[in-house]
Amino acid sequence: MVEKIGIVGAGTMGNGIAQVAAEASFRVIMQDIDERYVQKGLDTINTNLQRAVLKGKMKEERAREISGRIYGTVNLQDLSEVDIVIEAIIEKMDVKRDLYKKLDKICQSSTILASNTSGLSITEIAGYTNRPDKVLGMHFFNPAPVMKLVEIIKGPGTSKESIQIISNLAECFRKKSILVNDAPLFVVNRILVSMLNEAVFVLYEGTSSAEDIDQAMMLGANHPIGPLALADLIGLDTLLYVIETLYTETADSKYRPCPLLKKLVRAGHIGKKSGKGFYSYQ
Repeated sequence: MVEKIGIVGAGTMGNGIAQVAAEASFRVIMQDIDERYVQKGLDTINTNLQRAVLKGKMKEERAREISGRIYGTVNLQDLSEVDIVIEAIIEKMDVKRDLYKKLDKICQSSTILASNTSGLSITEIAGYTNRPDKVLGMHFFNPAPVMKLVEIIKGPGTSKESIQIISNLAECFRKKSILVNDAPLFVVNRILVSMLNEAVFVLYEGTSSAEDIDQAMMLGANHPIGPLALADLIGLDTLLYVIETLYTETADSKYRPCPLLKKLVRAGHIGKKSGKGFYSYQ
């Protein structure tokens, strides 16, 4: 029975998942490497909860209950008795490797280790532990308290029992889950980043303007936001990193990053967070 959940990483995804777990009445331990990051994560959760209170979507008492279920720490050892760990740290395999080796020693043998990675190999991550049957992907989407989908990624050694436990957990979180066999970028990002990269190619080749490309997909495909505006929102540096990962993993030329995307990133025009990308945000 799952009662206590550990979250490693108090950043945007980590604190969002911690909030979701606490809202589902689980006890949560949210860990990060620095007290500043932990406090910032806790502050973000409290801000989100207070916003819900001000909008009349939640009672103040309920917000306090949710907040009270989350304990922040810099000590990884505090996760020694959790039932499930959801890892939401930086998308670098060498950093994850070191973490999973530590978690494998710290956590109980029954603890499931789930990664929120958006596309790194679950098979490789599982290989850094002595419990491949209890390692899988649990990929949330940003913002985690709002987005309804969770991708559950199965490695070759992941047990049916682990998949069922995580599937049940996603349901407790009021999320819809899909089961995915381990593959580069899984389902959503594999399709999404390919589409965004293709939109950049359409602009690069002079087929249409950025504004018209976005209008075409919004009005012609009923997308809520155009692909180039979405790329700016995600961050062109992040998009380039992900598409390069897909290209490297598959060695398939159809996934090669558009030269214009590389050029903009090299110029520091990485989207909304830098003030300029395909559009200007000054």
